[in-house]
Amino acid sequence: MIAVSTRTEHHAATGSAPTRWNRHIGPLFAAMWLVYLSYPWTAAWSSAAGIPRTVSLVSVVGFAAVFLLGFYRVRVRRLRGADEPRPWAVWLVLGVEAVLVAGMGLAARENSLAGLVFIAVSSVFFLPVRQAVGVVAVLVAAGEALPRTIPGWVPTDNLGLQVVIASVAVFGVTQMMARNVELARARTDLADLAVARERERIARDVHDILGHSLTVITVKAELAGRLLPESPERAAREVADVESLARAALADVRATVSGFRAVSLANELASARVALEAAGVEAHVPSAADEVPEGLRELFAWTVREATTNVVRHASARTCEITLTSNRVRVSDDGVGPDGSVGAGSGLVGLRERAAAAGARVLLGRSASGGFELCVEKGTAA
Repeated sequence: MIAVSTRTEHHAATGSAPTRWNRHIGPLFAAMWLVYLSYPWTAAWSSAAGIPRTVSLVSVVGFAAVFLLGFYRVRVRRLRGADEPRPWAVWLVLGVEAVLVAGMGLAARENSLAGLVFIAVSSVFFLPVRQAVGVVAVLVAAGEALPRTIPGWVPTDNLGLQVVIASVAVFGVTQMMARNVELARARTDLADLAVARERERIARDVHDILGHSLTVITVKAELAGRLLPESPERAAREVADVESLARAALADVRATVSGFRAVSLANELASARVALEAAGVEAHVPSAADEVPEGLRELFAWTVREATTNVVRHASARTCEITLTSNRVRVSDDGVGPDGSVGAGSGLVGLRERAAAAGARVLLGRSASGGFELCVEKGTAA
């Protein structure tokens, strides 16, 4: 009896505004089925003029209006995600429809029972399943009993069967509506989850980029301040480096937010050497990274960046060594060593996430020289 635009349900679930056509297409299809009210209309029109005839004709028009208005209002509420109508309002609509069917029967006689099919459809659309089943059962019984008990009425063939078929059909449509809405909401949830993950990625990358860059900038600015009284020219070079690093950090942040930035292991090794030396740490850094597979280079680059930042910030080390193999990168120093906060920083959390995505693991602990050691490896160590 009622066709539904599933596309409109999708708009409701995702929060986008449906077009006017989508918003009204369901009621338009519902109105098409009101053509079956032509039977009681024709029967009433053909009867003798008088009050019963007038009441029946008015009841047919009123029934059509109540049916469409009730369907439209409930459907709009569901599309907007509003609460279901109150039970008393639903039962009031069904009661008014039943009264109007009785009014049609004054002149249309047994032809007025066509309205029972519409009441069954309304009950299935408006009511919970158990209540709707009870209403449909009552309507089937009424459709079969009334023509056989009211004098002058002729029993309508298969009226009860028509009520059941219409009810089952509308129940299937309402279930399809519910499933489509649930599916659209699930897609929306997945999209929201993807957005949240992208935000986490950007936040993680920006943290790692700015943490490293600002650390190096701070160290170089402090060095320039110390050199300024004794060696203005070297201090000026350090200030120029600070400016260059700041511009590079800004470019990195912009590229990260745009999603186009990928770190380079060779660049990170070179940056690590500069940062460590600027902080007065003796650096032992590989000059090349050719033996590292392409699939691990970005992970190892982030590892070098995070570990170097921690050495400069927290280690108070005199030496730092970076070693590379085909499946492992290790950064160790001779500084203060690990404490109870190891592994709690945002940078290490992000590094663990990257390592897990690459099928690698992060190992933290004390180095052979008594300082801190950070190792990321994949598979069996070489």
